[in-house]
Amino acid sequence: MEPKEELSGVPGMLRPFKAYLKEVGLAPGDQVTYYGCPGTCTPFIELLGFAVRDLSLEQVYVPYVDETAAKAIRPVEGVGMQVSGDAVGLDPKVIVLMGGLAMPGVPVTKEAVQAVVGAHPGAKVVGVCFMQMFEKMGWLDAFAFEMVIDATLDPVRVWR
Repeated sequence: MEPKEELSGVPGMLRPFKAYLKEVGLAPGDQVTYYGCPGTCTPFIELLGFAVRDLSLEQVYVPYVDETAAKAIRPVEGVGMQVSGDAVGLDPKVIVLMGGLAMPGVPVTKEAVQAVVGAHPGAKVVGVCFMQMFEKMGWLDAFAFEMVIDATLDPVRVWR
């Protein structure tokens, strides 16, 4: 899979994601399910969810690949989108795999993620990562990604 375009900043991550969800012909109420690491992936999932809040989709967060812990992502007025405490059933039309799952030391294997994806035949698979994590860990060939968004955080500048 070769990059088709190079964008920048937060809009460069969010606009293609929203455009993709519009293009695949999802119906109102269809489910987009994000799989990612608690804490580190969650803010990015909420940001992606905020970008598509007007598409009338059901959005769900699954910590790691523990589908029994699936939670609804809901709008919070004056805040944005947040993972709620509401448990939900799963019927993903789009699966979003976050790059944190591929990081070394994360308590989930590529094979476990493949098994979860395989349990939802027909769901489209999107990847969102940073710093070429899917490429570095061999995930680009391990999943049938329809789209991958790979953002870069270099340089990170700090003033004190």
